[in-house]
Amino acid sequence: MSTILKIENITKQFGGLTAVGNVDFQVQKGSIFGLIGPNGAGKTTIFNLITGIYKITDGKIIFEDKRIDNLRPFEVANCGITRTFQNIKLFKKLTTYENILTACHNNADYSLIDCSIRNKRFKSQEENLRKQADEIINIMGLWDRKDDIAVNLPYGFQRRLEIGRALALKPKLLLLDEPAAGMNPEETIQLMNLIKEIRDRFDLTVIVIEHHMDLIMGICDNILVLNFGRKLAQGTPREIQENSSVVEAYLGKEDASC
Repeated sequence: MSTILKIENITKQFGGLTAVGNVDFQVQKGSIFGLIGPNGAGKTTIFNLITGIYKITDGKIIFEDKRIDNLRPFEVANCGITRTFQNIKLFKKLTTYENILTACHNNADYSLIDCSIRNKRFKSQEENLRKQADEIINIMGLWDRKDDIAVNLPYGFQRRLEIGRALALKPKLLLLDEPAAGMNPEETIQLMNLIKEIRDRFDLTVIVIEHHMDLIMGICDNILVLNFGRKLAQGTPREIQENSSVVEAYLGKEDASC
């Protein structure tokens, strides 16, 4: 596997607070990479740094051999990196279908003139975009809900819709921020299978932030553990499960006096 993303000693400070301190890791193309740690460990901050929402204080972010830490969010997205959010951010008043189709339009390259006169080029591309939207809605299991207003969807379907909208941008790297939040065990298992399916079907690399350890351990090839904004451990799921520092960070250190 080749490396698709390199994080080189990144630091993010907010005034006197160091939210992320000197963190480094690499993500291999085609892998599913897990990012875990207690609340406030800096996981979402790293997503915000990768996607250009925050600017790094120090270090480098390299995607496909190109530095991207100086780019704006839309420029990062155009490089092939898309994401979902911990707090769902859909176009709430649009339907499921409209949410996906709106994202698909990022792939259109017809001109304003083509659009104005609705010529053959415009009509052909619009038809292709509708087919792309239909395919994604089917894959995400949302066909029966395609005409529902997004805000009226059950929570689990809203999560699926947000992932589908990110896929519509045809990313190379997909960042999922707590995709299983609020899901029951059955929905979490379905999501595990879905993430694997979309990775394979769309030839994606995926980075997942998640507190559901069953999901992380069940799908990830490699896992990075953060604690207080710093790298605590990295390895395979088995190596992470057997790491005493990771167990201590999550559960606390046993008091020998007890």
